[in-house]
Amino acid sequence: MDQLNYHHLRYFHEVAHEGHLGRAAARLNVSQSALSTQIKQLEERLGLPLFDRVGRTLALTEAGRIALAHADRIFGTGAEMLATLRRDTSTHPPLRIGALSTLSRNFQLQFLQPILADGGHEISLRSGNTARLMAELEDLTLDVVLTTQIPQRDGVAFAAQRIAEQSVQIHGRPDLMQADTLRGLLSTAPLILPTDTIIRAEFENLVARLGITPRIAASVDDMAMVRLLAREGAGLAIAPSVVLADEIASGRVVTAPHDLDIVEPFYAVTLPRAFPHPALDQLLARHHPARD
Repeated sequence: MDQLNYHHLRYFHEVAHEGHLGRAAARLNVSQSALSTQIKQLEERLGLPLFDRVGRTLALTEAGRIALAHADRIFGTGAEMLATLRRDTSTHPPLRIGALSTLSRNFQLQFLQPILADGGHEISLRSGNTARLMAELEDLTLDVVLTTQIPQRDGVAFAAQRIAEQSVQIHGRPDLMQADTLRGLLSTAPLILPTDTIIRAEFENLVARLGITPRIAASVDDMAMVRLLAREGAGLAIAPSVVLADEIASGRVVTAPHDLDIVEPFYAVTLPRAFPHPALDQLLARHHPARD
């Protein structure tokens, strides 16, 4: 099997960050010759030089920069593992949060606000589709996933906490709010619809009941783009108000006075774990369902 000597990698990691063989040897409490031999063995193993000598210092080659990036991740993950399994309260691993790519950025910021205000924990935030995020949650590479639907996965006991819900309304520039009735507005104005399955399905049920065919200007899988299109006057957005909160507050966008009777729920999905992130329970406890 093609294996790597991580002892050699640790020595390389120290030398790369010091940029000097002598200082790294002193930190590691080994002789310079022994350290040089370890680095040379790693270079022979990789078949590439990792350093160029520049005067009295060592400069990373391109291969060295790539190796260092991987080494940083490897040893950083090792430190996280020790902190997690030892329940070390002095060292916290990042809180790793996944968010559905269609989820409002404003909502994500609201969810994260308590931990951002505390300032005691690093966060790692990534977006993706439901299948990918749930697979990463199952693999324990994410601590929590923010989504709008309760996931269904055979044989996996996900826990879904409903942390909020938002009324879905019609938002847009004042000059596009020409009709006085809901039927008239949905029949004549260009509309921007998110591809979010809950909002889309409920909207289609609504227009079917009204017996109208709406003018769809854009179907968008990113709430940030829904916001931008509505702000620029491409159409009226069918979305929770949190998506356009700043534009509504400034008066650039207004909300139509019509109740669509559509509500979008937000869930924080976790997997029961023996070693949960220490900040997660506190963060979830601060969020309670509240309808706007």
